[in-house]
Amino acid sequence: MRGRVLIVAGSDSGGGAGIQGDIKTVTALQGYAATAITALTAQNTQGVFRVLPVSPDFVAQQMRLVLEDLGADAIKTGMLHSVAVIEAVAAVIGDLGIGIPLVIDPVMVSKSGAFLLDPEAIHALKHLLLVDADLVTPNVPEAMVLTGMDDIRDLAGMRRAAGLIRSLGPRAVLIKGGHMDGETVTDLLFSEEGEAVFQSPRLHTPHTHGTGCTLASAIATSLAQGLGLRDAVARARAYLEQAIVTAPGIGHGHGPLNHGHTVAAFPVPTAECE
Repeated sequence: MRGRVLIVAGSDSGGGAGIQGDIKTVTALQGYAATAITALTAQNTQGVFRVLPVSPDFVAQQMRLVLEDLGADAIKTGMLHSVAVIEAVAAVIGDLGIGIPLVIDPVMVSKSGAFLLDPEAIHALKHLLLVDADLVTPNVPEAMVLTGMDDIRDLAGMRRAAGLIRSLGPRAVLIKGGHMDGETVTDLLFSEEGEAVFQSPRLHTPHTHGTGCTLASAIATSLAQGLGLRDAVARARAYLEQAIVTAPGIGHGHGPLNHGHTVAAFPVPTAECE
């Protein structure tokens, strides 16, 4: 088991996204998952019915205890909920996380439409965390919020959005194009090394709950295991595709993925973690 990933995110009682989906993903890719829970949610495949925030000082304490003892080869953030939590997370990363790859999934709205980030927290996210990120993974609606763009319809729009987000400080941006029209899903990775365009056929299924969490955690795991960014994204997308294709088909709404599908096609890199 190689690649320690500290996940800072909310709990999903339905098990498909958030901390639960993240742990399953990291484990399936043969990494080690540690967590700092930022909020508890009461939800299922049909929606988020209640959110119970965790105090910022307790979020920070979880992170500190993990980093000081177990260590981490990557940090992945998901649902951060409020300004105070973002400030606490940024402070710990500034103290103990320098040099550790940071993957930020800017979770704002659930698949069912529930808001998971306070509107006033967007400024804090942009200026306290994105500035230090190695990778930010917004979908199209999240990219529009981060950039102020009115619409993103095509690859040209994705390039513009990625450039604007990179200007905030992150080393790389992955714009996920699943919300755009068409039978081909296009994701754009934009970094100081240039751009990489990833495309795959659209999978028509309602069982896509947790795709954003899963992709970001899979990327973080691969970075923790020593892969380069482009290879990490390619491996994560392949893992996610199979998790969707083999989804268990449970629930009456947006169903969960099959995080535990066979991962023989996605070997652990040979690079050793310290």
